[in-house]
Amino acid sequence: MLSGKRWILALAVAALWLTAACGGTEETVKIKLAMDWYPNANHAGLFVAQEKGYFADENLEVDFYTPVDPSTVNQTVAAGSDDFGINYQPDLLMARAQGVSVVSVAALVQHPLNSVQTLKSSGITRPSELAGKKVGYPGIPLNEPLLDTMLKADGVAGGLEEVELVNVGFNLAEMLINNTVDACVGCYFSHESFLMENQGHPVNIMRMEEWGVPDFYELVLVTSEKMLEEKPDVVQRLVRALMKGYSDAAADPSAAVDTLLAATEGEVDEAIERPGILVIAPLWTEGGPAGWQTSEKWSNFADWMYTNGLVESPIDANAAFTNEFVEGAQ
Repeated sequence: MLSGKRWILALAVAALWLTAACGGTEETVKIKLAMDWYPNANHAGLFVAQEKGYFADENLEVDFYTPVDPSTVNQTVAAGSDDFGINYQPDLLMARAQGVSVVSVAALVQHPLNSVQTLKSSGITRPSELAGKKVGYPGIPLNEPLLDTMLKADGVAGGLEEVELVNVGFNLAEMLINNTVDACVGCYFSHESFLMENQGHPVNIMRMEEWGVPDFYELVLVTSEKMLEEKPDVVQRLVRALMKGYSDAAADPSAAVDTLLAATEGEVDEAIERPGILVIAPLWTEGGPAGWQTSEKWSNFADWMYTNGLVESPIDANAAFTNEFVEGAQ
């Protein structure tokens, strides 16, 4: 039989073991997460996870914010000035081709939101009808081969050579409404379409993956290879909390928008985000649990990027993502 002192020591050890098993000894970790853009329905899962205490349950303090230049998210994450970021699959592949050591640990949106849009009043419903027309874009180079692929897939042999591409910055909706251009590419069907419809200008939407572009993930959660190597437990805790947030948001999109609106205090447009989340929410969990990724999507799009001259050499797409932490969150 244990003596009194040994019995007390044994109880103390058992209590410590139990606390550790329940995660209670995990130190609170502060995390910086850079978003891809200003808060919108795409980020609802993030705000739901915060509001419901899922980050706190994992002993995480998550500071998510919009950087001054969202195009640098992959670089700041790789450098360690941000721990995680929300970015785009094409941008992550481009970054890796340039030696930037970032990896996707979860897919937040399972399909492209980027699209080609025209006013319904124009009667233009398919890419081939854009031949000889003006197409506005935000000056982002990726949109050029995306549109080229869509045009050629619908029989426009010359692709981009047969349209007039106009750099209109981010005034896509305005330029389309006032007929400066006949169509826009770089318009999100979860945002610009509702922006225009709310102003009395309903649109036709041509989704990229339906017109020759390999399907890809619009948004992914990225971190650095160093973080994966040195702090995999932190990655797991964040992914577990965030996937709970996105699963809840997908199950109740209306409540998720309520949370987004309350957290941003008028920063977002309810008239856009409330209908917008209804088209986004199904894309968070389509084809599996929230966050799931496939080698096929990564490889097909990486091959397309190489074929279209966006990268100088083939990309090892399987090194660009991992499902380890989404699996661990189940």
